[in-house]
Amino acid sequence: MSVKPVHSGRQPTGKAERQLRIDLAALFRLAVRHDWHEGVANHISAAVSDDGRRFLMNPQGRHWSRIRASDLLLLDADGADDVVGQGAGKADPTAWNIHSTIHAAHPGARCVLHTHMRYATALACLRGYRLQMIDQNAMRFHGRIAYDDDFRGMALDTGEGRRIAGAIADGRSVLFMANHGVTVVAPSVAEAFDETYHLERACELQVLALSTGQPLHVVSDEIAAKTGRQWREYPVDSCLGHFNELTAILDLDEPDYRD
Repeated sequence: MSVKPVHSGRQPTGKAERQLRIDLAALFRLAVRHDWHEGVANHISAAVSDDGRRFLMNPQGRHWSRIRASDLLLLDADGADDVVGQGAGKADPTAWNIHSTIHAAHPGARCVLHTHMRYATALACLRGYRLQMIDQNAMRFHGRIAYDDDFRGMALDTGEGRRIAGAIADGRSVLFMANHGVTVVAPSVAEAFDETYHLERACELQVLALSTGQPLHVVSDEIAAKTGRQWREYPVDSCLGHFNELTAILDLDEPDYRD
């Protein structure tokens, strides 16, 4: 799922922003169900304007299981971390520094998902580790992973946010952040969810395989690249199908996310 640049500051209609709020709120609820959350930290954002500079993000201190569409902050990367539209509360400072700079630098990153999810973070804590091409889920990300091996503490200043944004190279949709976690960027909320789901599954499998103490059976670069292309060219939109099926479950169990 390569991220393509967009070069317009056009704002969406009220109806489009409303649907984006609903989709993003669903993503927070689904992330909790998949155990990607950590306390009241971590953050997900979705670009509202075509140039990515105006975006929605979760408010500081709100548990992801309670996020509703109306809670999401509307922020502007060209300003401070002040709310410029509907929302409740303030932005977390590290969230602001990371997401405002990524959206400004990468307009095609329509959804940015930053987590400390368990298995991906475990691999990010191994010295010099790279995601190994040992199963189809890992091969989905062949050639699309960037690595930041230089942890410098929390992103409490815009300089660190810019450094993180700069580590996301063109054509890369996943950033492994050493001693920290991962950031996934995608062209839509549904794709961000599906990418993160399969990334964590691949990482879980690798942690399990490494725990056996046996050598990993890594496939050739040629086969990994072929499988990655097959993922991208698959004739069914499984990303949207996956997301829609799970939001249908949310509509039955937790319909208040749409409020």
